[in-house]
Amino acid sequence: MLNSIIFSYTTFVYFAAFMFYLLAMVMNREILARIGTFASLVGLLAQTVAIILRWVESYSLGVGHAPFSNLYESLVFFAWTIMFLYMIVEWRTKNRTFGTFITPLAFLAMAYASFSPNISSHIQPLIPALKSNWLISHVITCFFGYAAFALSFGLSLMYLLKRLDREERNNIFLKLIPGLRILDDLNYQMIVVGFLMLTLGIITGSVWAHSAWGTYWSWDPKETWSLITWLVYASVIHSRMVRGWKGKRIAILSIVGFACVLFTYFGVNYLAGLHSYAK
Repeated sequence: MLNSIIFSYTTFVYFAAFMFYLLAMVMNREILARIGTFASLVGLLAQTVAIILRWVESYSLGVGHAPFSNLYESLVFFAWTIMFLYMIVEWRTKNRTFGTFITPLAFLAMAYASFSPNISSHIQPLIPALKSNWLISHVITCFFGYAAFALSFGLSLMYLLKRLDREERNNIFLKLIPGLRILDDLNYQMIVVGFLMLTLGIITGSVWAHSAWGTYWSWDPKETWSLITWLVYASVIHSRMVRGWKGKRIAILSIVGFACVLFTYFGVNYLAGLHSYAK
């Protein structure tokens, strides 16, 4: 399938983008960072085309549906949302150092989808529970939330590294990372965006569950861990707004929250439940 071939090549494009961003920081060469941006845009556009091709191909096979129905397709879409949000952040901040910490996440998602022997790239018919108009809205909101949390994770790592920067060390890599205040504010913005999108994802998922299984909430492992993740990020926002937490504390909580995101996404797929079809 052409779309799978494009996805495989996109994996290497994202890796190339990461390497150019990294070399740009290590060698302090703006031209390398610009090449990294170009590679990121090429990868994002190619991946967008491949997603559309896969969507069209599913209809030609007689099982037409949005390409979000299994682990392979969700990983591909996860990588796409990460890169889409990242390009917005880069355009908005005019700073390319973020790419060193964000593009590896998209690359790893694509690499796992493309090269894991346990994941099939074949287009498959939807199981009855997934045959709903709520599929697109639920998946899109959840994964844009996950992508925002992924960016928050990368920004948190940057914040913790920036704290190691000292005037006497003269470390170019650390000097190129934006200031602590910029990282902290941008990190919090990503958390708020992710929290709002995850909230919408939980709401649309509840409505979908009622139409599919007759109940809005069944304490399925996926639902339970989505709620745990939601509560973790709700506590981050509460700590910021009410207690005035900033900086290191928010960064650490963000990393903990993203660990919950990863378990919600990957871990619960191997637990018995209504969402076990994700594997």
